[in-house]
Amino acid sequence: MLDRISIVGLRARGRHGVFEHERMTGQDFVIDAVLWLDTAAAAAADDLGLTADYGAIADRLATIVGGEPVALIETLADRLATACLADPAVQEVEVTVHKPQAPVSQQVADIAVTIRRRAASPTQPGPALPEGDEEQTADASAGADRERPVVLAIGSNLGDRMTNLQLGLDVLAGGGLTLRTVSSVYETDPVGGEGQGDYLNAVLLAVSALPARDILARCAAAEAAAGRVRTVRWGPRTLDVDIITCGDETSADPTLTLPHPLAHERAFVLAPWLEVDPHAVLPGWGPVARLLTATGTSGIRRRPELRLRLPGAADGAGTSTEPGPEVGSSCK
Repeated sequence: MLDRISIVGLRARGRHGVFEHERMTGQDFVIDAVLWLDTAAAAAADDLGLTADYGAIADRLATIVGGEPVALIETLADRLATACLADPAVQEVEVTVHKPQAPVSQQVADIAVTIRRRAASPTQPGPALPEGDEEQTADASAGADRERPVVLAIGSNLGDRMTNLQLGLDVLAGGGLTLRTVSSVYETDPVGGEGQGDYLNAVLLAVSALPARDILARCAAAEAAAGRVRTVRWGPRTLDVDIITCGDETSADPTLTLPHPLAHERAFVLAPWLEVDPHAVLPGWGPVARLLTATGTSGIRRRPELRLRLPGAADGAGTSTEPGPEVGSSCK
């Protein structure tokens, strides 16, 4: 039988609803979340790392409520549930979203939606691999016994971009993935379809003993918490999280190619990566400094006035203060 941790009456202001005035002025939402998990190991060891950090989860939920607006509180509830399940200790969650100021014609004390979700089974089979790729992709599922460096790239060009990026950090952190350093924020011209806004990008340095596929699942959970919907290839997105490298692992699986197959030509990955690790090397391609020289820094601007915070760190801790490579600047 699983134990329960309850977060009750979390109040946050958001702009969710189908009417324009709801999007403009916003209103208060109240969130209840019940987390089902096994707390026996944490209780025996008296170790927070073996259970769900309800303070960190409450912060994630408040960030989502105050972030990108949605029309339906059903959608909001689903995003909140996804953020809760991003914690690997949480096996099941029940989320209730209260909308006490809902614009309905009758007098009511409250309008609420309650949903219940389960974490995906860790033994759930993945997609079938192309014939002959079994050996090449084996490393992507291995490595659970040794901690190794992980490089992640995050980006956003929809909604409140900084809120989306910070939410990504908050959901990614913990559960076997330790974020060590985050780069400065860089603004980048969009790549892909027309009519897109500029991106904000950053690079994270982390360490983990998790298999690469588990890290990929955490990346997907962070994207889902920010409302990422995959409809158009290279289209705009609220949050994009990519694994650039995962130790020395290699994989030719289309769902998890390691190292990232386009990292060597993306200045918005190379520049922030070089900033936080001047000696960085992209396996199979060579020193990041040399790759950045080859790609150039046109279309990328460092935004020193924008700063991301590592979850649980003191202000400024883990955030790069290095000047970084020579790129343009922007204060717009």
